Amino acid sequence: MKPLSGKDFCKALERAGWTLDRIKGSHHIYTRPGALRPLPVPVHGNKTLKTGTQRSLMREAGLSDEDL
Repeated sequence: MKPLSGKDFCKALERAGWTLDRIKGSHHIYTRPGALRPLPVPVHGNKTLKTGTQRSLMREAGLSDEDL
């Protein structure tokens, strides 16, 4: 798995059809029609996401390593 920053992960989500719904603090909230719940992505500048956080977000969003 390629480590990504929150900003780069947001770009990958947008390529996959997710749209930015709102921003609350440092969390960008993404939604997609048919998704069970919104997907919050922590964006702290260019800091990379922790491995477990990124893996969990990828699983919820339905993304694979090739999508990044």
